[in-house]
Amino acid sequence: MTQARIPIAAGVLALLALLVVGMIQLTRSSTTPEPSRLTVAQMRLRLADSPGPLAALHAQASEILPGGLPALQARLAALRGRPVVINKWASWCQPCRAEFGAFQRASLAQGRQVAFIGIDSGDSSRADALAFLRSFPVSYPSYYDHSGQAGVAITESSFTPVTVFYDQRGRRYIHQGPYPSVTKLERDVRRYALDA
Repeated sequence: MTQARIPIAAGVLALLALLVVGMIQLTRSSTTPEPSRLTVAQMRLRLADSPGPLAALHAQASEILPGGLPALQARLAALRGRPVVINKWASWCQPCRAEFGAFQRASLAQGRQVAFIGIDSGDSSRADALAFLRSFPVSYPSYYDHSGQAGVAITESSFTPVTVFYDQRGRRYIHQGPYPSVTKLERDVRRYALDA
């Protein structure tokens, strides 16, 4: 290889490396679930006739509930014997935003059998969380956790997002990090909440 061709070869290799990295990023971003365009009312309609405790959750769709850890623990006690999925999120958390489409879709697909609950952990105000939920409505409520203490108590982690699955016997599985697709989230709902 001549001296003149070395810079050209290096440039071609650099261009190929950029193309590979770009294709990998494009593939990853295309698997991020698109948010549902359904309204809260449409979600409630799709989940009509759910069992009582689940219907109570759907009636509070996209609400930010007060009471922190004591209120959340009381709700979990009322749901004892049912599969539960708890997602800890925050409106400022980019990975949480990326996975919210998966939670919208999974909670609609499995909301007649599984109780979904959110923990809005670490948001500086309820207004931020409510603004976020206006853009990304879900069929279940979230408990406001400004201090992050409820989120840590339930998920054993100070990070977001974290998802906790409870099966009917109360056994728990904790998933750290975001869900990149509805398929992976629904698989874990079946594995850790329903089939466990």
